[in-house]
Amino acid sequence: MINYNDLKTNPKNFLAATGLKIDEFEQLKKGFKEAYEKVYGENRTKEGKERKRNKGGGVKGQLEKEEDKLLFILIYQKTNQLQTMQALQFGMSQPQANYWIHHLMPVLKEILKIQGLAPEREAEKVATSEMIKEGILELAIDGTERRIQRPTNGEKQQENYSGKTKTYAEKNIVLIDER
Repeated sequence: MINYNDLKTNPKNFLAATGLKIDEFEQLKKGFKEAYEKVYGENRTKEGKERKRNKGGGVKGQLEKEEDKLLFILIYQKTNQLQTMQALQFGMSQPQANYWIHHLMPVLKEILKIQGLAPEREAEKVATSEMIKEGILELAIDGTERRIQRPTNGEKQQENYSGKTKTYAEKNIVLIDER
């Protein structure tokens, strides 16, 4: 079973698994608790309902520590593997992996937004980004789409509809400088 304490002892494997160096991971981890509480609130469940038990009550899951939750979602984002394989690596069932993926994805997006690391979503803003202001002129842009289930909300449907593949997808665009 993969966990943060074991993986951080080998920086090469850590980089291969997450795409981050250990100090970059630590930087993301600092904002994890804040982002988690912002997304789900302290006394609310994932569905937004009031908690029936005190926080920390109930069965302890495989992803008890914050760093293991962050590691879980980063490995999933980096490898984009089947949920069954993700579950095997973390010692849980496929339905549990599915739950954690959907539970932690909004938290990861919130961490990136809070720390100013979220990707730019509007092409017009790329020209006025900090990288351009710093004088970096050599840029490469790459993008891909990851299929998602069709959202029920009409506004989210428009946002996630891909005319290119005639499906609903999350758009991932990467802007890279020459450094």
